[in-house]
Amino acid sequence: MQNNNTSITKVLPVLFGFFVMGFCDVVGITASHVKEDLLGSYSPDFRDTLSNLIPVALFSMFLIFSVPTGMLMNKIGRKKTVVLSNVITIIAMFIPLIEYSFIMSLVAFALLGIANTILQVSLNPLLTNVVQGDKLTSSLTAGQFVKAISSFSAPFIAAFAAAQLNNWQYIFPIYAVITLVSTLWLMVTKIEEEPVKGNSGTFASVFGILKDKTIFLLFLGIVFVVGVDVGMNTAAPKILMERCGLGSIQAGYGPSVYFALRTLGAFLGAIILAKYSSKKFFRINIIIAVVALVLLTFTNGKLPIFILYGVIGFTIANIFSIIYSMGIQARPDKGNEISGLMITGVFGGAVLPFLMGILSDLMGSQLGGIIIILVGALYLAFASFAIKVETGKH
Repeated sequence: MQNNNTSITKVLPVLFGFFVMGFCDVVGITASHVKEDLLGSYSPDFRDTLSNLIPVALFSMFLIFSVPTGMLMNKIGRKKTVVLSNVITIIAMFIPLIEYSFIMSLVAFALLGIANTILQVSLNPLLTNVVQGDKLTSSLTAGQFVKAISSFSAPFIAAFAAAQLNNWQYIFPIYAVITLVSTLWLMVTKIEEEPVKGNSGTFASVFGILKDKTIFLLFLGIVFVVGVDVGMNTAAPKILMERCGLGSIQAGYGPSVYFALRTLGAFLGAIILAKYSSKKFFRINIIIAVVALVLLTFTNGKLPIFILYGVIGFTIANIFSIIYSMGIQARPDKGNEISGLMITGVFGGAVLPFLMGILSDLMGSQLGGIIIILVGALYLAFASFAIKVETGKH
């Protein structure tokens, strides 16, 4: 019984770190506020392109820092690497309060991107040090569930800050305090880490795996699924503001509906995937998502838009984890390298929003952003049929 209690006291602070991991999804709300608050003097031709540089600043860091983080983790350990990420997160959260400008917003989210990259690379391995055997999978799923709750709650925290504290920007010090609690909790928790075996590879060795056609298709799948996810998060409030005349606070509930159904989709997906083929599940869900995105291109009513957000969130929920696991199954001999490569693919969250901003400005409408998201979803639909990896269920 003592053993069990000790295990729980170690697992909880690690799982709480996944809540901090979800802070990156505040990027959609921030992009909308920055467009409204700081870019009003700019020509309408460039406001979407500029505001969408916020997610670009954040998610481009995954391309740069994923592999170096693996190397750093071998030197200082997993727990210290997680603590480092939290320190950078706290610094990033105070920058918008010190100076709320477009440039400093980019700086803040670039720092948050570095912190989130470090956290995503180090937190999952740290969980393996406190959870063993058949409990590991359920604990990893629990971590993603905690992250989804964080993403879902962001618009509500922003609305609370705007209503009760008279400034939506106070979401950032709230996040800083939560991160500080997470850091202190983890620091006082004793976690034994195994000695490092081998090394985390180099840029050349990791990216050299892309010569494998299947891995290349899966890597692009990660790029596009994260791009679709971040693109929806970024575009959701803007679409509601443009088509329904909502203010930025009310429109911020668009991402909440998306994340709420994505959370539900992840929960149900874990149950369904235990019994059915992940490839078939992937195909069915992405086809439904494509249909929903097509409908979103011409839907104007607030309720139908919210419903479509929910459908897209629900169907996209498990695609990242399916593609990630396919990569490991495709080349189990290169599991560590593929893991680092898949996290590097998260930089897709920078690419698609940037293209969305350009096309939206060129078209003078958020339709441009939806088209880019639809292109990403169409690739995923193609990949669901093109990738041949045995998943063990039929």
